[in-house]
Amino acid sequence: MASGRANFSFSGPSHIRAIDWSNEHHRRSIAASLVQGVYVLERDRQKNKQGLQASCAPPWWESFNFQLNRCLIDDADESIFGAIYEFKSSSKPPNVPNYVIAFRGTLNTPASISRDLKLDLLCMCHRLHESSRFKLAMKFVGDIAEANGPNIWLSGHSLGSAMALLAGKNLTKKGYFIETYLFNPPFLATPVEILKHPVLKTGFRFTSSVVKAALAIAIKGRNPKPGKEDPFTALSSWIPHLFVNPNDLLCSEYKGYFEHRKKMEEIGAGRIERISMKSSIVCLFSSVVTRMSSEPLHLLPSAYLTINLSPVPDFRTAHGIQQWWDPNFNGKVELHQFN
Repeated sequence: MASGRANFSFSGPSHIRAIDWSNEHHRRSIAASLVQGVYVLERDRQKNKQGLQASCAPPWWESFNFQLNRCLIDDADESIFGAIYEFKSSSKPPNVPNYVIAFRGTLNTPASISRDLKLDLLCMCHRLHESSRFKLAMKFVGDIAEANGPNIWLSGHSLGSAMALLAGKNLTKKGYFIETYLFNPPFLATPVEILKHPVLKTGFRFTSSVVKAALAIAIKGRNPKPGKEDPFTALSSWIPHLFVNPNDLLCSEYKGYFEHRKKMEEIGAGRIERISMKSSIVCLFSSVVTRMSSEPLHLLPSAYLTINLSPVPDFRTAHGIQQWWDPNFNGKVELHQFN
């Protein structure tokens, strides 16, 4: 990606001249472009560009009145995987975060692809929380939350959204309800959305729910251990923003996940689904082998689900970050709240 203001329309939302912080499209666009800033910072690092003025990122975060507070660097490969942006202005409008902590996804370049793919694998195995990258991210997120309270945003794309999701969960369990923007978050289960026949799709999901619920009961018992809070209950009041493209197989299953949950409640099978959705086959198998509880990454009781309805030419576009600040964005927002 070439640097300079000429590419601002490609790098960020140049159509937003005056920010309305109560505008849903503006907030989504800002959160997405700050994630893009992390991608640009890492690409510039790999090209040995020196100084912020060498990057095309500053024009957008400065136009939003943010300054780069810190880059988050992975000790394993010295890559920039995240950034902390601090809001700086003489006047601070309502609904504006003091800090935005953004995380990039997998970057397909020789200098970072090896490390990123290892983390992708850990993510698939629900073990991302064990990685040194996530532990470092969680330290900074936790420190900023303790110093500033909930007035921060978390934002991430793809692998970065998985990190933001995990961090948001951890903070919620500590009593901090952080506004979180998750772009193309990976849903680590069978992508049933690829099935075109609605009856086959519904039947597959219903069977899967029954099987997982039965396995969970057999392995863990009907009731949680005394004194151990149900993670679903602990997370139920946190409502992150999920941004999903139905043509992206890595995240499209979130659409079916929430639709199926609603259908199960409607037919009176809500109890089965509540047991099922707290588990995954991988996590159930892990609990048998290691005798330790492993929480599915995609465990989410509540969410604002935004679905991109615009046609896309290929998977790369469907999974890309640029779609989320497109001025012609066409989507729908659904609130799914667990009671």
